[in-house]
Amino acid sequence: MTMSDAVVRFDRLTRWFGERAALSDFTLDVPRGSVYALLGRNGAGKTTALRCLLGLMRPTRGRAEVLGMDAATLPPAARARIGFVAEGQTLVPWMKVRMLGEFQGATMPGFDAAVFSAHLDRLGIDASQRVKNLSRGQRAQVALALALAPSPELVILDDPAMGLDPVVRREFLEVMIDLVHAEGRTVLFTSHVLADVERVADHVAILHQGVLRVSGAVDDVKSRIVRVHAHFDGDAPAAPELAGVLKSSARGRALSLTVCDGPEAVSEWARTHGAVKLDVERLTLEDLFIDYTTSPVTGGGAAA
Repeated sequence: MTMSDAVVRFDRLTRWFGERAALSDFTLDVPRGSVYALLGRNGAGKTTALRCLLGLMRPTRGRAEVLGMDAATLPPAARARIGFVAEGQTLVPWMKVRMLGEFQGATMPGFDAAVFSAHLDRLGIDASQRVKNLSRGQRAQVALALALAPSPELVILDDPAMGLDPVVRREFLEVMIDLVHAEGRTVLFTSHVLADVERVADHVAILHQGVLRVSGAVDDVKSRIVRVHAHFDGDAPAAPELAGVLKSSARGRALSLTVCDGPEAVSEWARTHGAVKLDVERLTLEDLFIDYTTSPVTGGGAAA
């Protein structure tokens, strides 16, 4: 990937809070035109990464770049090319939706009132309503419409659909897909709903305890990680300490091993230790997410 292909770049980004590293040597490129999901359990470092990217927080070391510029010194004109929606984003409660658009239009370069109105129509939002009378889902939709009105090159979504019903979440997914279809659009988002991620994302990165464990195109990541089930005549032996083994679990005569980048070494080990049957299981994104985020951090994992 060339510099021009990466809309977002994290270069060994590290952020300490006291004696705890929220992020450690986080390196990742987000390709132009992608829908990139940044995943991790609570406290994994996702929001810290986004705050550094938006210039809201200084890294302890390393850097974040957006649109080819250092995120820490991003000029106002460049910020106008970024749309951002966070979970529970606050909107002025006494304002009508239409007034919010007018206020935003007066303060944000490139804000297009027609685009804002079109998104409201698509999402079924009455612009004459006051924000305080909207449901939580409707407020999230208005925040999204405000972020999209300037037609940003990059849209950053920090779990804005958290707690919303499936229908509203699906609306967010459809908008993200439409954005990618528009020339040059890129979406970087976080979510705790893995089914949504698998439906819409084309790239994924998994953080665990501030460390990047795996990243790449969703299909590539899923193809690299499998679960090997080894069956023995007697009790299963202790799991091997082999490169690429992410997680193991034993139950009676069966030993299951989650393996990255090829099960051949594990399969050979199992045969030499008396395995009478081997099964290889392909994992869903949710399965591999769980295995990556419940296993010890031993380094960069299988980051691509």
